[in-house]
Amino acid sequence: MRKVTVKVRLKRIDMQKEVTVEVLLDSGVTELVISSEFAKKQGFKLKKLEKPIYMINVNGFFNKERPIKCYGWHTITLRLTRE
Repeated sequence: MRKVTVKVRLKRIDMQKEVTVEVLLDSGVTELVISSEFAKKQGFKLKKLEKPIYMINVNGFFNKERPIKCYGWHTITLRLTRE
């Protein structure tokens, strides 16, 4: 399976700190996802989501059994620019 990656800069809005990383592009995703461990290590402030996100499969449909509810997930604010 072929994967497409691109180098980007992630900038913390609160401190203007940047980190350059290689990210995987996925045209079928319904949400943007980042590792919470990576975000914490880079000093991003994690804010708990107020309500769950219902993830959709790459084919555009919910799981046959039930939607995936992402309770306990967090969000961060950042600026993403192409390297």
